[in-house]
Order: sequence, then structure tokens, then C-alpha cells
Amino acid sequence: MPGRSLVRFFDPVGARYGIPTWPWRMAPEHLATRRQLAARGLRPGGQDIAGQVLWRSRRYGAPGGVRAAYLYDIRLALPKRIPTGAQRAALAKALAARRTCPECGRDAGYVLPRRLGTCLDCAEIWGVAS
Repeated sequence: MPGRSLVRFFDPVGARYGIPTWPWRMAPEHLATRRQLAARGLRPGGQDIAGQVLWRSRRYGAPGGVRAAYLYDIRLALPKRIPTGAQRAALAKALAARRTCPECGRDAGYVLPRRLGTCLDCAEIWGVAS
């Protein structure tokens, strides 16, 4: 029955689920998920969840086979914050540290595996990688 889940998840008042709920792709235009806000250059900005979208899923770990996406009001969203030059420099330095091998001191070009603690070449030399 294709329309059964539409009726099951349609609760715009919030009587059944506690917050307004809509089936997949049926939420009002002024509500958006975090990803949809980010695509528009916005962020929730501390506002409460305005509703949710529910849909059936066979994905492992979905309780009861139902997944949810929380919705936020676009009208209350704020613009994304832009990092300062110092914040960008600190982030670049931290990411470079994750790629730098403590044994040979070179940038491996990838994040070093935590279980090895070195680049793959050094781990192979020491007989750790296998």
C-alpha cells in the first residue's frame, strides 16, 4: 500500500509525535534540514526544531525501520559564520600535523592511521603494518 506511510507520518499539528511531522518531500517550503540550510549559506542559529520529516528505511540501525530529519525555519536562520584568517591558519596547521609522520618527518599526503602512528612506509619498515 503506497499511501499508508504518507498517512502514518502526516502529523502537522504534532499530536502523535510531539512535534509537527511530515512524510518525505511533503514539508512546508519555509522549513529545511541542516544540509538544506547549509546549501543556502545559512545555519539554524540557536532556534528550536520546528518539525521533522519521517520516512521508512531499510538501513541498518534505523529503529523500527524509520528515519528522521529535523527541520528548521528558514526565516529564523542566520548566515553561516566565516572563519577568520587566524582560524583558517590554525586549521591548516592541525590538518598538516595529522598527515606528518613522526618517524620520517615527511607529509604522507593522507591522514596517518591512528593504530600505526606512522606513515605506511615507516610502519612497513618496522614490520607493524600487515
